[in-house]
Amino acid sequence: MRIVIQRVSEASVTIEGSVTGAIQKGLLVLVGIEDADTDEDITWLSNKIVNLRIFDDAEGVMNLGIKDVDGEILLVSQFTLHANTKKGNRPSYIKASKPGIAIPMYEEMIRQLETDLGKKIQTGIFGADMKVRLLNDGPVTILIDSKNKE
Repeated sequence: MRIVIQRVSEASVTIEGSVTGAIQKGLLVLVGIEDADTDEDITWLSNKIVNLRIFDDAEGVMNLGIKDVDGEILLVSQFTLHANTKKGNRPSYIKASKPGIAIPMYEEMIRQLETDLGKKIQTGIFGADMKVRLLNDGPVTILIDSKNKE
């Protein structure tokens, strides 16, 4: 799995003119799923997301996690995170999982994040044409690939 985490002051997902998920202070997490991903990837990433210390403490140092600031999470599926641009100018998405594999993994990621965070998270809708709006706070943007554990 590949994720992009953005620390946000607010974020939302709109589909066909309707907001399907919205948060205030927290994390917008874009997730790309590949066939090689397992429950171990989900567990490791969820733990990393929930415990990542990227919120400012009283001294303005990024030393607090999302639970410390009572933040929210907005999780959005994004197969393009597995784009391969090595050959030519048109990205290949061959590593990105098809819906039959990706949807159950995405749903499990939602459940794991809610368990680890201790509250409901907001989401987009898998496979939909989504309009994602965010106000990046910092800006802080972090890339993590569960296969590299970095």
